[in-house]
Amino acid sequence: MAPAGGHARRGGRGMAAVWQQVLAVDARYNAYRTPTFPQFRTQYIRRRSQLLRENAKAGHPPALRRQYLRLRGQLLGQRYGPLSEPGSARAYSNSIVRSSRTTLDRMEDFEDDPRALGARGHRRSVSRGSYQLQAQMNRAVYEDRPPGSVVPTSAAEASRAMAGDTSLSENYAFAGMYHVFDQHVDEAVPRVRFANDDRHRLACCSLDGSISLCQLVPAPPTVLRVLRGHTRGVSDFAWSLSNDILVSTSLDATMRIWASEDGRCIREIPDPDGAELLCCTFQPVNNNLTVVGNAKHNVHVMNISTGKKVKGGSSKLTGRVLALSFDAPGRLLWAGDDRGSIFSFLFDMATGKLTKAKRLVVHEGSPVTSISARSWVSREARDPSLLINACLNKLLLYRVVDNEGTLQLKRSFPIEQSSHPVRSIFCPLMSFRQGACVVTGSEDMCVHFFDVERAAKAAVNKLQGHSAPVLDVSFNCDESLLASSDASGMVIVWRREQK
Repeated sequence: MAPAGGHARRGGRGMAAVWQQVLAVDARYNAYRTPTFPQFRTQYIRRRSQLLRENAKAGHPPALRRQYLRLRGQLLGQRYGPLSEPGSARAYSNSIVRSSRTTLDRMEDFEDDPRALGARGHRRSVSRGSYQLQAQMNRAVYEDRPPGSVVPTSAAEASRAMAGDTSLSENYAFAGMYHVFDQHVDEAVPRVRFANDDRHRLACCSLDGSISLCQLVPAPPTVLRVLRGHTRGVSDFAWSLSNDILVSTSLDATMRIWASEDGRCIREIPDPDGAELLCCTFQPVNNNLTVVGNAKHNVHVMNISTGKKVKGGSSKLTGRVLALSFDAPGRLLWAGDDRGSIFSFLFDMATGKLTKAKRLVVHEGSPVTSISARSWVSREARDPSLLINACLNKLLLYRVVDNEGTLQLKRSFPIEQSSHPVRSIFCPLMSFRQGACVVTGSEDMCVHFFDVERAAKAAVNKLQGHSAPVLDVSFNCDESLLASSDASGMVIVWRREQK
C-alpha cells in the first residue's frame, strides 16, 4: 500500500503544478484587465486561485489539463496581445542596478579558476580563526553522534519540533495563495520581511515612498498601518531584534526610524554624503547601530539614537552599495556593490569601527543585489555560508573559510536574473532531513526553492502566480507562510501544505 500512496501523492503534486501554471498565465495577463481598477484585478486573481485549487482535487486526466493550459494561454494571447514588461519594473531595475558589461562565459571561467575563489584583500596573511574553528566544532559534534542523529543544540531541537520528520520536497510543498496584498499596486516592492520570531506580522516597502505593516491573523489579513514620510521610493528596511522599531532607507537620501506600535516616525537622519540610500541592516548584537549603503559607493555605521555616523565607521566600495549582511555574532560585515564586488569588514563591537578585510570580485560589472549569511545550514552543510544574487542568471552559494570573511564558491543554481535587484534567503529552520533549502526570487516571475546539498536536480519547488519579476522572499519563523513581492507592487503570501 505504501508505494500506491506514494504514487497518489506524486500525482496530486503534479496535478497541483499544472493548475499553478494556469494561475501563472492568468497572473501575467492580469495587468491588462481593467487597468483603472487594480482592486478588481486582485479580486479576480484571488478567485481564480481558489477555483483552480478546487479543480485540482477533481482528478481530471493529465492530457485534458495540459490541453486546457495551452488553450487558456492562446485565448489570453489573442485577447490581450503579447506580454510586455511593466514600465515601473524596468525603471526600478535601471535605477538600482546596472547591466553587466561582460559575458556569462567569464563567470564559468571564474568558477573553475582556483585563484579566483579566494577573496582579494590588502592583507597577505590569512587568519583562519573563529570560522575555521566553528566549522571544525560543527563537524566534530556531528561526527560524534550516532548515524542519523542530529546536532544537539537548543535551536536545533526547537527547529526539529516545528519542521517534523517530512522530506525536504514535502516540507516545501505549498497549497496556494493565503492572501494577496495590493496596496502598493503599480510600484515595485523591493523588500518584504516578516518580523523576527513572528508568524503573522509582515512589513513591505515600496517605491511609492511608503512602508506597510500587515497582520495575517486573525482573518482576514489586514494592513494595520502605512508609514509615510519619505519623499521618494523606499529602497530597504529592517526590523529591530525586538520588533519595536523599523529602520528604512530611501532614494530621498534619508533614513528614518519608525515605532512599529503606532507608526510614528521617531527620527529622520540624512545620509552623510547626501546620496541616495540603497540598503540597510541592524548590527545584530547592538541594535543602536545601523549600517547603510549609498549611491556614492560608501558604507556608513550610524548611531540611530544620536543620528550621527560612528567615527571610523565608514568605508568606500568600488560602486553603488546594494546589499549588506552581518554574520550572526556581528563581528563580520559583507557589502556588495553594482560593479560585482563583495567586501568583508571586521566590525569592532566596542566602537563600531569598520576595518576593510577582503574583497571578492564575483563577476566584473554584475551588480550584487543580495547577500544572506548563515552560520549553520544543515547536517550536511556545516560551514558558515553566504547566499549571493549577482545578475548572472545564477544563485551563488559561498563558503566562509576564515574570520576575515574570505569566500570560496561552493555551487550555483540556475535562475533568471540579469537586471532586477532580486533577493534570496536561507530557510529559517535548520534542516533535519537530507539536504537544506534556499529560496530566491527570479525575473521569470516565479519563486524558486533549491536543495543546496542535492548534487543533481537541486530544484525542490517553484511557485507561480506573480505577473512581474519577483524581487524578494521572506519566511515567517516556523516556515508555515512565505511572502514574496514583485516589481509591479503585488505581495503574495503562500501557505504551506498541512501534513
